[in-house]
Amino acid sequence: MTSARIQEPVPDTDKLVVAISSRALFDLTESHELFEREGLEAYRAYQIAHENDVLQPGVAFPVVKKLLALNRPAPDTPYVEVVLLSRNSGDTGLRIFNSIQHHGLAISRAAFTSGEATSEYIAPFGVDLFLSANAENVARALNSGVAAATILPSQVRDARSAQLRIAFDGDAVIFGDESERLSQEQGLDAFHRNETEHWNEPLSGGPFRNFLAALHRLQAAFPPEDSPIRTALVTARSAPAHKRVILTLRQWGVRIDEALFLGGRDKGPFLEAFGADLFFDDSPINVESARRHVATGHVPHGVSNSRLPGKA
Repeated sequence: MTSARIQEPVPDTDKLVVAISSRALFDLTESHELFEREGLEAYRAYQIAHENDVLQPGVAFPVVKKLLALNRPAPDTPYVEVVLLSRNSGDTGLRIFNSIQHHGLAISRAAFTSGEATSEYIAPFGVDLFLSANAENVARALNSGVAAATILPSQVRDARSAQLRIAFDGDAVIFGDESERLSQEQGLDAFHRNETEHWNEPLSGGPFRNFLAALHRLQAAFPPEDSPIRTALVTARSAPAHKRVILTLRQWGVRIDEALFLGGRDKGPFLEAFGADLFFDDSPINVESARRHVATGHVPHGVSNSRLPGKA
């Protein structure tokens, strides 16, 4: 991909703001296991003793790096801001900021809550997307109307290009879960009959609708033939249920670069073929499959997650 030709700078109010937890950004497996095994004081002592030891990248690190790279052509008017929201304290968080500096990540804003929920700071920071390894914080963010996903331990492959590639499931992620609920309660035939009968009625918006719109606005700052961002819809839907999806996105005025209607096929190999840097899905079954191929975020929303504690 050649260097993107920038059009007009994105105003500060139109920045894409992504909040990320320390465990999604860095590999904190060892210290987190220590915390669960021996408690807070042991964890605190360990992090202070190792605060000059650089943390290795976590599952979401490559995505953050590519997001921040979008600012390089216009660093004084950034397109993207990444904010750290961490349940560490200021003391234990020093190792995280040292690691951020070592890896050259332009992250300057943070909230360290000393074990309290970080979701209270999502609105003041104007967050469009929240990525965390803590499912409870993710559920709180979703309940407050912000796109959020639990970053799962995943297969993270070397990036094939500098282009940021993000893939989304449809129902209960980009769209509402009404159609998925009908499918689970009344079966696939009732689902297809409903989608055929209501093909010209737009689907309702799901928890990632606003994030997708914000991503679309960011894409609009670059020429389509040379965009540093590429998106994909990867859904279990198939014809004739595809038509309602396409017409809904058209009415919203939102661009999706690729649309894969898989009719129930395993999504993992298709996500790998697309080269997804990150994939969002509500289905626990689908995310278990996807995370063997690409970095995956679980969206605990809708009927597929109705039995989860703190459901969204």
